Amino acid sequence: MLMMATCAAPLAAQTAVTPPVVRTLALHGRRDVAMQLAQRGGAPLEVTVADLLVARGDLVRADSLYRDAIARQLPGYRTALAGLAELAARQGNTADAVRYAARAIAGYQAGGAWSGDDLVAIGRADAVLGAGDPQAFHDALRAFDRATAADSSNLDAQVRAADLLLDKYNAPDARAGYTAVLRRAADDPRALYGLARAAAFDNNADPVVDARRALAADAEFVPAWLLLAEQELQAEAMDSATTAARHALALDSSAVTGWGILGAIAWMRGDSTSFNATLAAARKLQPRPADFYSEVAEAAGRQRRYADAVVMARRAVEADSTSARAYGVLGENLLRTGDMVGGRAGVERAFAIDPYNLWHKNMLDLLDNLRSFRTTTTARFQIIAPADESEYLTLYVGPLLEAAYDSFATKYGYHPPTPIRVEYYGRHADFSVRTVGLTGLGALGVSFGTVLVLDSPRAQDIGELNYGSTTWHELAHTFTLGLSDHRVPRWMSEGLSVLEERQAGKGWGFQASPDFLAAYKGGVLPTASRLNEGLVQSHFPNEIGLSYYEASLVMEMIESQHGMAAVRDLLQAYARGLDTPAALQAVLQISPAELDNQFDGWIRARFAAPLAAIDSSDGRRPPTGRFIDMMAHAIALDSAGQRDSAATLYRGAESLFPDDGSEDGAAWHLAEQARAAGDLQAAAADLHRITMHSETAHEANAAEAAVRLQIGDSAGALQALERDQWIDPYQPGLHLKTAELAEALHKYPIAVRERRAIVANVPSDPAEARYQLARTLKVAGDIAGARRELLALLEQAPGFERAQLLLLDLQDGHP
Repeated sequence: MLMMATCAAPLAAQTAVTPPVVRTLALHGRRDVAMQLAQRGGAPLEVTVADLLVARGDLVRADSLYRDAIARQLPGYRTALAGLAELAARQGNTADAVRYAARAIAGYQAGGAWSGDDLVAIGRADAVLGAGDPQAFHDALRAFDRATAADSSNLDAQVRAADLLLDKYNAPDARAGYTAVLRRAADDPRALYGLARAAAFDNNADPVVDARRALAADAEFVPAWLLLAEQELQAEAMDSATTAARHALALDSSAVTGWGILGAIAWMRGDSTSFNATLAAARKLQPRPADFYSEVAEAAGRQRRYADAVVMARRAVEADSTSARAYGVLGENLLRTGDMVGGRAGVERAFAIDPYNLWHKNMLDLLDNLRSFRTTTTARFQIIAPADESEYLTLYVGPLLEAAYDSFATKYGYHPPTPIRVEYYGRHADFSVRTVGLTGLGALGVSFGTVLVLDSPRAQDIGELNYGSTTWHELAHTFTLGLSDHRVPRWMSEGLSVLEERQAGKGWGFQASPDFLAAYKGGVLPTASRLNEGLVQSHFPNEIGLSYYEASLVMEMIESQHGMAAVRDLLQAYARGLDTPAALQAVLQISPAELDNQFDGWIRARFAAPLAAIDSSDGRRPPTGRFIDMMAHAIALDSAGQRDSAATLYRGAESLFPDDGSEDGAAWHLAEQARAAGDLQAAAADLHRITMHSETAHEANAAEAAVRLQIGDSAGALQALERDQWIDPYQPGLHLKTAELAEALHKYPIAVRERRAIVANVPSDPAEARYQLARTLKVAGDIAGARRELLALLEQAPGFERAQLLLLDLQDGHP
């Protein structure tokens, strides 16, 4: 193991000064010592000195040393050629990049003995050539692998191979490569940073954790600082993002990504002076700053500023028409704004340049699949859905969307431009690709403003999705984003959407849970003013979901204490360019700290009883406390046949936490007991407490409908069936039962809709289904509609006698 010294001289006395020794020192944050040793090493270490200068951002001196090493054929001159190729590529000088890279690999195919450093240099050169010849990436990977095969201790080759795999969207193999490096060197900052990148790539972990581990190993590791800045920016923590980016630039002023992050922050804050300053700094490094503009565009897209992202991406394309990144971010954001033709063209161009890009390949496949979807137009919406679901979905979401638009327009005093595009996907993987380019997204719906993308009922298992509330939620974003000029912070927009779900009724929206109360009591959820952190960086299971609910409570408190006018004023304050502290002060006359204090007092008062009965938690362990113990004891007594004692405990638990709507909670067990005892009135009331607190309670809604029918409450049964439509719309018999009940109650619009749903779902007897639709239309008074259905039926089944008789009856009664 390399012994770390406090100065260069003692170290030199202990260890031969070689490029690997110097690199190891630099990797562990001892760059000054590494530089001293390298400079004293003379010609054999001249290329290593140049590498250290590149890491510091001193590109001019590095360039000079690289050229000198090449001219003198010093040790590592191939590394110098690779370094010059990379510097030229960074500056956008493609011709020089290709020329130096070609010189670096000259003679390689002829065979011969090659050192590990030479093989790494060849891999680096091939990676540069890959920008114009994708096949060269394979050559680069082979060179890195050959270097590793020749010397398994060559961690540089292994890290670079993993980096290349991740650059080409192979996160699993890249992660395996980084892990292998860390088994040999547990504090290698490059591998730790690689894991952080992989986590950010596929959202399978918190990238900040490994980025901070990399900085613990090397506090001057610039890429990790830049990743932290990007994560802070994604969390809309502009000040923290600025600090991290400036720290990176203080270490390496040549980091275009850092200037791009600062440029994005300036652009989104409307600070043209700072934006122009960051652009000027980027231009010094890259005369055609496509990477700068692409960085700004990507950041704008993450902040839901899609129109701004398109503007910046167009500038990136103008700067470099060969940039796959620029075309990709342009295409993706055009698709988000609903420009399907322009968006596809951008993604196609990006994929033609970089055929390894998994995001773009997935998106193009999806766009091909979209051609088979059907579009239905309502007054203000275009509903795009799979052909086999389109007719059915439109029956329900068409009226829902129109009603929601009217409700939100009145409430927010804002009318978004129409038509609003609403896409439903029958496969969650397709929905995920449409939104982030990869499968695996945990959300159920996404709003890009006037483009909504959602899972259809078939995309999720029963009990995982209420597609009515999800649609309502996403359309609410259209209004809050539009009214704020897409500047509302994520926590407020999400909080309002969840609150709007709850206020729509029907038991929709997130509700209080033992998990939420335990986590809040434990202090592991973000404060009200820092909720964005909980929405984008999950530190424990379900933190994001709990943060959504917390955000809705914050907005519920603000609306209840200050009125809806204050909510509108907050959104408009953001549209004027105010940040959250300024908006809170201008509208509510409070600071973020005061908001935190007010919310804490409000929530502790609102949930006083359950908070007292549930212990605090770190979010990783199941909740504990008196409520949990009481429920566990009650269930045990119930299972042992001691029903009366169990019921007493259930009632006691319910008094401690009346908002618990879980399908295995006290209300469910009490309903089961009541049904067993024949007390159907009590069972109906118990079940209704569940269905009013859980939007996906399929079993409870079905049970409530059955019980209410038994006690003669047809209206209550119909309501339960209609709630269940949003959870499990394709269950056999649901629409028939709903149609018959609605017709008996003379609720003909519902009866007609349900008969149409039966026809749309391709029943086993389509002729009978269409006949029943015509009959219901007649009963509802829509004679013209009934005739149309009968004529269509008789075209398909001319011998259908009852249809003939009904048509004659309509003609006789209505000449």
